[in-house]
Amino acid sequence: MGGRILDGKKVAEEIRGDLRRRVLFHRDRGLRPPGLAALLVGDDPASRLYVSSKVKACAEVGIHSDEALLPAGSGTLEVLAAVRDLNARREIDGILVQLPLPGGVEEDAVLEAVDPAKDVDGFHPVNVGRLALGRPGFAPCTPAGIMELLNRYGIPLTGSRAVVVGRSRIVGKPMAMLLLRQHATVTICHSRTRDLPALCREADILVAAVGRKAMITGDYLKEGVVVVDVGMNRVTEEEEARLLFGGDEKRIRTVREKGSTLIGDVVPTAMWERSSFYTPVPGGVGPLTIAMLLSNTVASFEARHGTAG
Repeated sequence: MGGRILDGKKVAEEIRGDLRRRVLFHRDRGLRPPGLAALLVGDDPASRLYVSSKVKACAEVGIHSDEALLPAGSGTLEVLAAVRDLNARREIDGILVQLPLPGGVEEDAVLEAVDPAKDVDGFHPVNVGRLALGRPGFAPCTPAGIMELLNRYGIPLTGSRAVVVGRSRIVGKPMAMLLLRQHATVTICHSRTRDLPALCREADILVAAVGRKAMITGDYLKEGVVVVDVGMNRVTEEEEARLLFGGDEKRIRTVREKGSTLIGDVVPTAMWERSSFYTPVPGGVGPLTIAMLLSNTVASFEARHGTAG
């Protein structure tokens, strides 16, 4: 049937435009800008690049950004001390702990040390509990962005059958809770689920977040399904690219010239042909994650100042 693209870049820009308006409103009232601090331990190039992209996004909407950089040899106590410092800083409304942390640093202890009111990633147990109870709080940015995408494209959720493939605390579990909040009937699956293709074929909305390249084939997709592909993997062989991307010569050329191209958890040709709507990889879910991080930061600022734009 040929699905329509759920354009994450477009929706992310709409969100950023709304945030710019809200930040300007507060500035005109004489308030300081919202503040987001990133805590980065070590010098992992991918983490460094990701933090830099978030700093740039902050500047685009008028959010003050700061970084707490710790050397790779830092232990749990040093990282906890940095978190306590950020918790105490009045100009910081949101704290981002860049994951993964180096080995030897207790990740759970660090995440739990973040002030829940500044936990704009939505990973603190307090915010996880609020999400489970349907109470106000910060939801993890990727599933929150997916909900924005579905709602802005008018995808019916009430009474729909949603299947989430993946059970991580960052995407799968909070995704299921957010869908339940909007009255979808939700099934959580994973790589060990029996007869996974049959369960996926029941989905009106399929969220693929298992982290396995092209694991979801056409056999998993019923005609007209809405596919949200959260996966971010790489294809490095030209022959494999031809198999997975069909006649998309641009993708094949990218593999030939640059050595790889991005692909999600769903076989692209199957997704294109069988879905009613789908998220491309890249350009689907990815841009929304940072947009929702900024949104949570502005919401934290507004809660602390008792105001809204």
